Amino acid sequence: MTEPAVDGLSFPTSLGTSTADEIRLLGQNLTEDLMGHVGFGELAFWLVTLRRPTPQETRVFEAVLVALADHGFTPTAIAARLTYLSAPDSLQGALASGLLGGGSRFLGVTEDCGQFLHAVLHEHGDPPSDDDGWDALARDAVRREREAGRYVPGLGHPVHKVLDPRTPRLIAIAEEEGLRGPHLRLFEAIGRTHEEILGRRLPLNGAGVCGAALADLGLPVELLRGFALLARAAGLLGQLAEEARRPIGMDAYLAVDRNAVYVEPDPAEES
Repeated sequence: MTEPAVDGLSFPTSLGTSTADEIRLLGQNLTEDLMGHVGFGELAFWLVTLRRPTPQETRVFEAVLVALADHGFTPTAIAARLTYLSAPDSLQGALASGLLGGGSRFLGVTEDCGQFLHAVLHEHGDPPSDDDGWDALARDAVRREREAGRYVPGLGHPVHKVLDPRTPRLIAIAEEEGLRGPHLRLFEAIGRTHEEILGRRLPLNGAGVCGAALADLGLPVELLRGFALLARAAGLLGQLAEEARRPIGMDAYLAVDRNAVYVEPDPAEES
């Protein structure tokens, strides 16, 4: 039992609590029921939804985490390494600096795409029954985004110009587990039809397909960026471990510093 509330205050939680001899998490005994029995990805899903995922859901969810963990020398990785260079005594600061860079251009696409697909499906009502229906819904969604002057989240990639290899693999895993739901189907339809409206063909990127898969798992679309950050935290820790073994931060800093060109301020540029 926990200690009684002080001065009438009460702060309810369904997550974790502890006593002198026991820790409870999600209604389970942490040491007896969870440690050694539950994987970290499974636990992360459980903490958000307050339900234990099925093995099928866990496989798709962890495939998403793997897909988003690390992409090499991205701005988030470079930020983490340079912060570590400046403050090697503050691992948490270096890790945090990388996570803080997860935004609309990097990592945030996962949430943007999930929310976009979710909104289209919510507005449409009952999902289409065949590919023709999905394609029509996709065309309408892409057309409206273009008319509004907005980009369709999940389309295009700076490196994978033709095919992002994560996209077909994650769709295949979801299909194998019976979890290829309406968000993924709409995302696939956007991939088939967007060229008709945009006039050029773009790949469905990995961040977008991850958002679609997470939304199909029933995870809150307003929290999808959090799962991308959870995955990237592991990748950043790997980046920092490599920085400690084989540092490149100083070289990166000096490459910029030694090639900096001073330019006199031009007031005209400020207007």
